[in-house]
Amino acid sequence: MLRHAEKQEQTAPGPTPPLTRTTLLVLCACVLVAQAMVAAVNLLIPQLAASTLHPTPGQLLWAVDAYVIVFAALLIPAGALGDRYGRKGALMSGLGLFAAGGAVSALATAPAVLIAGRGLCGAGAALIMPATMSILVHLSPPERRAQALATWTLTIGLGGLTGNIGGGLAGEYLTWRALFWAVVPLGGLLALIVARAVPRTPSRPEASVDPVGAALLAGALLAVVYGIIEGPGHGWGSVHVLTAFAAGAVLLAAFTGHALRAERPLLDPRIFASPRLRAGTLGIGTGFFGLFALFYVNAQYLQYAKGFSPAMAGLAIIPVTTGLAVLPKLGARLAQRTGPRLPIGAGLCMVGAGLLLLATVDKDTPYLVYAVYLLVMASGAGLSAPSLTLTVVTELPAHQAGLGSGLNTAAREIGAALGVAVFGTMLASRFQGDPRDPAQVTAFTDAMGFALGTVGVVALLAAATVVVGYRERATS
Repeated sequence: MLRHAEKQEQTAPGPTPPLTRTTLLVLCACVLVAQAMVAAVNLLIPQLAASTLHPTPGQLLWAVDAYVIVFAALLIPAGALGDRYGRKGALMSGLGLFAAGGAVSALATAPAVLIAGRGLCGAGAALIMPATMSILVHLSPPERRAQALATWTLTIGLGGLTGNIGGGLAGEYLTWRALFWAVVPLGGLLALIVARAVPRTPSRPEASVDPVGAALLAGALLAVVYGIIEGPGHGWGSVHVLTAFAAGAVLLAAFTGHALRAERPLLDPRIFASPRLRAGTLGIGTGFFGLFALFYVNAQYLQYAKGFSPAMAGLAIIPVTTGLAVLPKLGARLAQRTGPRLPIGAGLCMVGAGLLLLATVDKDTPYLVYAVYLLVMASGAGLSAPSLTLTVVTELPAHQAGLGSGLNTAAREIGAALGVAVFGTMLASRFQGDPRDPAQVTAFTDAMGFALGTVGVVALLAAATVVVGYRERATS
């Protein structure tokens, strides 16, 4: 499909048409579906834990993280594939893989099959996300690009709401299998709409896919996250875990050496000589690190500690979605007036502060108080997102739009994967009981508070580093 799209895009007559409202809506629909499946599975953790699959806590973590790990690991090569063979073809191929992964997950009879299906969905999402952003950037004139990216970011927030509501409804009235089955016709329908409604953009046959670099980078990420997730079970000082971390470091060093020597690397490490690019990618990762640490535990807290039904737990995430949906456009306007440093610094500090506030909750905390804390954290993420996104896209040449969008979304998903892995690992190291037992709820919320507080401190330290990176650019 990608090679067929390459021929079509290279032979497309005339100039590329401008971004229309219909095209924008279709692209945003694809983003919404891909992002919704990141969030939906978190609402199903209690149901999956009690299912006939009998997953261990580690397997539950992998069922959540398999999607975002594969997503993050393949985003940059997927963006390069879109540049080389055609972004529209990459988008349609991604929707097909996404539907196939949903079918595999729905048919799972063992945790390993569910994890494999989730990984296949992640591979599809890795093609979808950079292709949508690349098409959007290519079709938008410079004066409209910031607002178009703000709309793209808003859609991510709406995807979180859709996923939480869908996961909650499936958990209460259907089954986790029904949610995955719904992905199959949805992916096929979107592929048909994309074929008719999304225009072709010029492809770049000279763009480097670099399979060696892609394999080294994906292996490094997988090894590090594997070590984090398996740490509590095997012990942080065990040969098993230390070997995983060592393998991650060796593979990352090998990737860097390969990229510096290659004529056309997947990702040239020298691009990170730009303080803004370093700060932008770290800032994006920081926001999603905090958000997905919360997403992993939010439904469990609301159902186990507060007694919410799955559907109510899904609706209770609305404050997060409100912050992610409303604040990006405000952040984009603020950045136009003051520059990016203010919305980025203020936003990331709000993420950290919100996490520290959430670390204080227990089973007796009123939901309205909890909702305010959610809104603080999510508003910070929404405020900073447009400026961070635009930084990563604009710091690279226009002909590398696919790489820029892939790097942007990779930073998000790496942050998300690490947030789930770090939080889930810390929670498991402090709490090995059954949170469904009312007598153990206090121990569960104490462990949750410790993990959220630690994640909040890490987010604040990262925020300070990001602000320094933008100051260096301002004074250079």
